[in-house]
Amino acid sequence: MPPRKPSSRAAAVVDLPAILDIKAAAPLHQSILAARGKALTLDASQVQRLGGQCLQILLATVFAWREDGKTLAIGAPSRAFEEGLALLGFTVDSLMAKEAAR
Repeated sequence: MPPRKPSSRAAAVVDLPAILDIKAAAPLHQSILAARGKALTLDASQVQRLGGQCLQILLATVFAWREDGKTLAIGAPSRAFEEGLALLGFTVDSLMAKEAAR
């Protein structure tokens, strides 16, 4: 799941897999790393399940992109993605706003 580039000026896009569990964590991490240094949209439209390990990767992504001064967005979050976040104590807005204790 390498990042796709809609155009040379647009943000890189990483399509999040349907199942974001421990098995998806390493490939997700690699896909996101491949987009480092660019504006990034995480397309969450196909997500059916979100686990804690992948949430940690998403949180680390928020911090890394903020540190790099790059734009990061969650695109078209599925209802299941939003429900998974809620079960773990987050919303899309709170995930993106995380400036948690560093």
